[in-house]
Amino acid sequence: MKKFIPDYQIGSAGFQFGRLEKKYINEVLKSHRLSYGPWSRKFEEIFAEEHQSKFAVFSNSGTSALHMGLAAMKEKYCWEDGDEVIVPAVTFVATSNIIFYNNMKPVFVDVDPLTYNINPALIEAAITPKTRAILPVHLFGMPADMDPIMELARTYKLRVIEDTCECMFATYKGKKVGSFGDVGCFSTYIAHFLVTGVGGLATTSDPDLAILMRSFMNHGRDSIYLNIDDDKGLSEEKLELVVAKRFSFVRLGHSMRATELEAAIGVAQFEGREDNINSRRKTAKYYTEQLASLNEHIQLPHVPVDREHNFMMYPIVIRNESKTELVNFLEKNNVETREMVPLTNQPVYKRLFGNDFESRFPVARWINRNGFYIGCHPYLKKKEIKYVVELIREYFAGK
Repeated sequence: MKKFIPDYQIGSAGFQFGRLEKKYINEVLKSHRLSYGPWSRKFEEIFAEEHQSKFAVFSNSGTSALHMGLAAMKEKYCWEDGDEVIVPAVTFVATSNIIFYNNMKPVFVDVDPLTYNINPALIEAAITPKTRAILPVHLFGMPADMDPIMELARTYKLRVIEDTCECMFATYKGKKVGSFGDVGCFSTYIAHFLVTGVGGLATTSDPDLAILMRSFMNHGRDSIYLNIDDDKGLSEEKLELVVAKRFSFVRLGHSMRATELEAAIGVAQFEGREDNINSRRKTAKYYTEQLASLNEHIQLPHVPVDREHNFMMYPIVIRNESKTELVNFLEKNNVETREMVPLTNQPVYKRLFGNDFESRFPVARWINRNGFYIGCHPYLKKKEIKYVVELIREYFAGK
């Protein structure tokens, strides 16, 4: 049999419109309704229930979900400009950028060398009298170690906002990500679990925070009127009140809304979530089994027994050398790679915190230099997965 050698790039992420996506999009088009409506409400309701929360707010990105989630908490709990939020030193830049945009200060903590999530043992030393919240990130599809994080939050009277943009549906000790803290923030961008094109969701069981987030998402509008259905079916007295306040803006807000088209795609994707997750886990299992013999060279994903890993991607860290040579070898052979969301070595963060910023977080520095990920999405073909394994084996054959 002829060996498979692709003449195209094997992507680190993928998406295909299926039958349900097309069906639901057509239903939206037939309705002539694009602004917040029944599809958005349905997507929010099923997503919140699945993540053991009372409410979900569908916005235009995971970054927006984080931004409005922190803004809502800052207003409700009367935090001040300059107050601090603890974040991991390995995460996508949006996690800490939104802290700056809320006029607060990110305080970074190094990560666990096996799970790549924030190291709970290092958090307490970062807490100061100005600390107001912890922002753990569930990276690459696996939950952070939430019990010690929540215990610290209780001890020091801190709030918790979860960045779950890279992790949906996974559980930690039987509890879903996004349901531990005050707010959980998810992304439905192209490379994520549920893909809507653009989009994000913020989950909460606090009705005050849900209302505040909807307001921040809608330019800071008075919560009496947040979508075009809010003036329908009212008594005469209530209608007069809504009309009087329909264009009342009570706080500084943003335009962070998504449309019914994205919501319809999200509902279709949600209905296929089990196949999606099972496919990712199956691919990850194959990678791990086939690459186990290279353990002296590379660190494969570690999954603690108390949690699930849903493998938004498959992270690999080379133990004793830079990733550059292997990454270039894979790319030249049509296998797309991505960095493991480096933060502390970014030019903008060096300008903000100094050129020695990365050296303050040795595990993050090791991951930045030695870590990358490959695709683990459900659109990969068996021959493509096998080809990736063969390439990695080939690279290390002479080592």
